Amino acid sequence: MLIRTEADVTPAVLNVMEQTKDPRLKEIMVALIKHLHGFVREVRLTEPEFRMATKLLNDLGQASDDKHNEPVLMAGSLGVSTLVCLLNNGDNGATETTQNLLGPFWRMHSPDTELGGSIVRSETPGTPMVVDLTFVDVHGQPIADLEVDVWHCSAEGFYENQEESQADHNLRGKFRTGADGRIWFTSVKQSGYPIPTHTVVGRLLEAQDRHPFRPAHLHVLAHKENYKTLISQIYSDDDPHLDSDVQFGVTAALIGRYVRHEDGHPDSAVTGPWFSLSHQLVVEPGESELPIPPIK
Repeated sequence: MLIRTEADVTPAVLNVMEQTKDPRLKEIMVALIKHLHGFVREVRLTEPEFRMATKLLNDLGQASDDKHNEPVLMAGSLGVSTLVCLLNNGDNGATETTQNLLGPFWRMHSPDTELGGSIVRSETPGTPMVVDLTFVDVHGQPIADLEVDVWHCSAEGFYENQEESQADHNLRGKFRTGADGRIWFTSVKQSGYPIPTHTVVGRLLEAQDRHPFRPAHLHVLAHKENYKTLISQIYSDDDPHLDSDVQFGVTAALIGRYVRHEDGHPDSAVTGPWFSLSHQLVVEPGESELPIPPIK
């Protein structure tokens, strides 16, 4: 098709996209061109703005390394990550779900940890916490022999891969549920933290006068054959940024109740003040496959 004016561009591109052999890829590419070209027309994108946009895409890739994933951070900051999650879980968006964001800091091969054990692997300041999680299917029945990864940041807001003073895999552990579908462990209560602001996402937040904070949360990844891999975060109910998460990740089903206790825990070595967290997570039927780790 010979292009004469701007009106000819989109039909010409759509004609090529229609030749895509894979049906799903064809559906995606046709819709992408319609929306992308429609966006360019709606905002009347200028040539300098287009050049800036392509530079930003380059910057996103160049800002990523083994310890940081900038595209994941940007997707969250635009609400895309949460939208994809909620559309694909809870009966395809029809019901509440305990699925949530993976985030940019999941690592594979966390150390196997016994039930009731500690995931504090180096000196880590903070108030102790005892976490008790129960995993059930969509009928409310406990799921045994579920492999569960947990990880979170320190009380100072840093994951172990961000801070050389923390031991490898500090505040990370891997557990397996018993017949009651539970895991429990000790750690230190995490804090909320600002996402990195020295790269592309930071420039966006500054331009929009947005704060960079995520509320305090605990990450969970659980999988077993015949169940869809559960990726979740449990958010602290006392965090001041609970309703203004920079990554738009907080959902009502995942606000956890962190209860402070003044006396030591009766069944562990925890002494003095400590927090407890008990929460139930629902694992849907489906395919068990692990995501690609955002970092190594």
